[in-house]
Amino acid sequence: MPIFNIPFETLPREELESLQLKRLQTTIERVYANVPFYRESFDAHGVSPADITSLKDLARIPFTTKTDLRDNYPYDLFAVPMQNVVRIHASSGTTGKPTVVGYTKRDIDTWSELMARSLAAGGGTPDDIIHNAFGYGLFTGGLGAHYGAEKLGASVIPVSGGNTKRQITIMQDFKPTMLTGTPSYILHLAEVADEMGVSFENLSFKSGIFGAEPWSESMRSELENKLCLRAIDIYGLSEVMGPGVSIECYEEQAGLHIFEDHFIAEIIDPDSGEVLPMGRTGELVFTSLTKEAFPVIRYRTKDITSLNPEPCSCGRTHIRMNKPTGRSDDMLIIRGVNVFPSQIESVLMETPEIQPHYQLVVDRKGNLDTLTVNVEISEDSFSDAIKNLQRLESKISDNIKEYLGVSAQVKLVEPKTIERSQGKAVRVIDNREI
Repeated sequence: MPIFNIPFETLPREELESLQLKRLQTTIERVYANVPFYRESFDAHGVSPADITSLKDLARIPFTTKTDLRDNYPYDLFAVPMQNVVRIHASSGTTGKPTVVGYTKRDIDTWSELMARSLAAGGGTPDDIIHNAFGYGLFTGGLGAHYGAEKLGASVIPVSGGNTKRQITIMQDFKPTMLTGTPSYILHLAEVADEMGVSFENLSFKSGIFGAEPWSESMRSELENKLCLRAIDIYGLSEVMGPGVSIECYEEQAGLHIFEDHFIAEIIDPDSGEVLPMGRTGELVFTSLTKEAFPVIRYRTKDITSLNPEPCSCGRTHIRMNKPTGRSDDMLIIRGVNVFPSQIESVLMETPEIQPHYQLVVDRKGNLDTLTVNVEISEDSFSDAIKNLQRLESKISDNIKEYLGVSAQVKLVEPKTIERSQGKAVRVIDNREI
């Protein structure tokens, strides 16, 4: 079976929705029969599997939230016996109990195929050598990309995160052609390569597939300029499957194609829960259609985005989600103004004298919230800019105020003083919660 599954990825809308409805009805019947949480939730809202006769009926079903996953920790949302579960992954659990997800053998096969299709959409072929810097372990990124690369027929180098100087040496010696990882760690790789006197111009990369944390278009330009490759955004979350739920195509890089033969996406008003029409911005909600061990029904992702139904020049007919602006639970409210870290990042990247390494510190003085933006100045500009730090800090602060409508104190710090992450970057320190 070909990895780039043309029959599914180019289906006319009517045929695709017919397939979705059949798979949705089967999934709803399974969770109602096998997962007490869903059965009780459906009953409480007066809906049964027999009521789902069209895709529009999905809106009658109650949402599933991360709190529901944690309340049923660890295995109470599994729809199959544990003897059928061959893999367990979990979130970091830094804000409470981790969310635990399970996979049957068929789930792993499905995930592998979707990741292979993702890599193919990002320009991958069986001839590629993929340097996989996503972390391995309970995090879904490393093994998801790994299995997808093998399914694609490519060669995979399972380097994970860390041992950064050794990774640069491997890039020189093994000549990988594709790079995967979190954008913050990939930037750290570029920084270390520069310290070692290694230019990505002399390496063999053609494209990089980066995800697991929000990143802006300005960050894309930074990645592409420093790494001399095409930067592709991939989206996924462990609760829905892991990476491979949607991805940009190599041809357009204009929205992330959702694999609609396996997932139904909705956009809702985060406050009312009302389903919004195509093109409107709101919270992304996913329903899985083919997962056996851990199906999720109308899962609220907290990601803020919009959907684009227009066909792409690459030939795929699946809807595209625009790059998320952030997560509603990552959103900061500073003196009544809603601010996402990615919005701050976009403003910072417009300043050539600084590096894409920053941290937002939120404090409360009396009844007043304050925002401090710590950002590294670039090494090339350090000696010159040191004489004009106050002027540059004021300029960046003014830009943040102009574009976002929030006041922030900007502190320029020396190069390499903000802690680097080998996985997802810690962008926000909110001392108001302490």
